[in-house]
Amino acid sequence: MAGRKAKPEEESPVALKRRARKIGRVLGETYPYAVAELDFGNAFELLVATVLSAQTTDVRVNLTTPALFERYPDARAMSEAQELELQEIIRPTGFYRAKANSLLALSRRLVDEFDGEVPGRLEDLVTLPGVGRKTANVVLGNAFGVPGITVDTHFGRLSRRFRWTASEDPVTVEREVGALFERKDWTMLSHQVIFHGRRICHAKKPACGVCPVAALCPSFGEGEVDPMKAAKLLKYELAPGREELVELMRAGRTRAELREAGYGLGA
Repeated sequence: MAGRKAKPEEESPVALKRRARKIGRVLGETYPYAVAELDFGNAFELLVATVLSAQTTDVRVNLTTPALFERYPDARAMSEAQELELQEIIRPTGFYRAKANSLLALSRRLVDEFDGEVPGRLEDLVTLPGVGRKTANVVLGNAFGVPGITVDTHFGRLSRRFRWTASEDPVTVEREVGALFERKDWTMLSHQVIFHGRRICHAKKPACGVCPVAALCPSFGEGEVDPMKAAKLLKYELAPGREELVELMRAGRTRAELREAGYGLGA
């Protein structure tokens, strides 16, 4: 849709919060089916998948993890893995030597300090090798139901385009954006902003002309504003079979039903 810059020269904190929540509502209506696009069945699988997702796509990780989790189904099994064998399985995700080192170290830490279970507190998660606040918030929000904001490259970019924050620091972005929204909405907001960043608000060529929040976005016009040209820029980074999953979620199927049907969704 067409739009125009909505933010005046000076925007009060109240006006910023109001505009931010309007954007949040529109994104919620646009992406009601937004979920973590990493396939997982439990907290350990999500933790490992998130570590593997660095510098690669969720699609690539989802193609790699079935064989990985069949071979190493839990922290104890992975902690006893042969490093070369583990490297070979995760090689397609890139940086496989460093990632294998992180997976071995975090698995051993889980076994030694947490009885093989993934802890459900941020302060514990960030002590694990290879796990920062972003990964910890992904695990907490999607495996434990603890609200959290996941500041990946998409979320950070869009937060600045929306003028929710001016910071490049992920911790500052997390804090400043979190102050604009109710805590209970943080996890879904993260999914919806990330979906929007992957599908419409691209880094180099945002499709402004088909953006559902164009009228609320102070950065409208940074990308293609002609609707027909903008439509050609749309991207959908969905793994094989995910289109069907999206339609099932739109139709109201519960996560439990989808897990029973064989889709890799967390609780």
